[in-house]
Amino acid sequence: MRDPRLDKLASVLVRYSVDVQPGQLVRIAGDAVGLPLIEAVYEEVLRAGGHPMPRVTTQNMQDAFYEIANDDQLAYLSPLLMQEVEQVDASIGLWADVNTKAASRVDPARQGKVSAARRPYMDKFMQRAADGELKWSGTQYPSDAAAQDAEMSLRQYADFVFRAGYLHLDDPVAMWKSISAKQQKVVDYLNGKKHLHFQAANGTDLHVDVEGMTWINCDGHENFPDGEVFTGPNLDAGKDSPSPGGVNGVVHYSFPAVHHGHEVHDIVLTFEHGKVVDAKASKNQDFLVAMLDQDEGARKLGEIAIGTNYAIQEYTKNTLFDEKIGGTFHAAVGAGYPETGNKNTSGLHWDMVCDLRSNGQNSGGGTITADGEVFSQDGEFVFDGWPGGD
Repeated sequence: MRDPRLDKLASVLVRYSVDVQPGQLVRIAGDAVGLPLIEAVYEEVLRAGGHPMPRVTTQNMQDAFYEIANDDQLAYLSPLLMQEVEQVDASIGLWADVNTKAASRVDPARQGKVSAARRPYMDKFMQRAADGELKWSGTQYPSDAAAQDAEMSLRQYADFVFRAGYLHLDDPVAMWKSISAKQQKVVDYLNGKKHLHFQAANGTDLHVDVEGMTWINCDGHENFPDGEVFTGPNLDAGKDSPSPGGVNGVVHYSFPAVHHGHEVHDIVLTFEHGKVVDAKASKNQDFLVAMLDQDEGARKLGEIAIGTNYAIQEYTKNTLFDEKIGGTFHAAVGAGYPETGNKNTSGLHWDMVCDLRSNGQNSGGGTITADGEVFSQDGEFVFDGWPGGD
């Protein structure tokens, strides 16, 4: 018998996150270790009148690909995959890990080649999502590997996952609608602002031009759990901007950034005119640089965001949760989201998190300023009615 909370999660994903309608084609993708959730989502799509299309892989398949594939195979993008992303009405991705370190010893150049080859797919996916033609959502299946990364038992990790999505409540959708209303106040405040300044006790001093960009309220539709507001930098900002080129300054990321199974520690990125000009790390710096060098857009910033989920307060080496931690901000090098106005394209989209809490990783806090006004102090918003830890 599967955990009944999986059925509740499946219902929220299908009925709220992507809002499946009768006749829609819905892709359900994930590793076989997450089969209980895949089955629950499959059943819920049927109940909603949609056409479920499962795409189940295994860790062994992924391991074999990176071990055996030749250069032509690494750089191959299936036309069927492109046709699929052009046809599906909704896509639900389930992250279910058997071994989160399986790719740690894969040559970064091979991984970069795969990412670069998938760029047309990523571009099409993001554009269809921006145009409202494709709804998507991703969530985490509580697996032993993910629990181990978080240094929890599987039972503890499952509780963490479900509570982060408020699935312990009788009506989680009502909670997410309430969260949406609070986050909308942040979005309404930031839309129309021109310049953001992020400062933190760890040395972060980052200027981002957001003039003309659109802020997005992430309230449980595209990621689940959710809890952030985001936009993209204005990479066309001219010399009269406080931040020509869109992004300038330095950011010291507070937590290890995980990508393709590689943990990169103590990342420090320096931006000039919107582009990373220096990248340092205490562990796996070569991998970091290889990812940034995979294509022209990888060294540019595609997203800048503020975490607003105060139900998540600890780092778990899982970006889905870590980027949502209430009291943090994160920035993604690589592809931007067209709906924000950011047009950067890349095979890379890598979120990295900086802690602004006074009792957090920076132990000294930090501020976010918009057009000269501080609106976030030490990880807490200064205005009433906004998301908070209360």
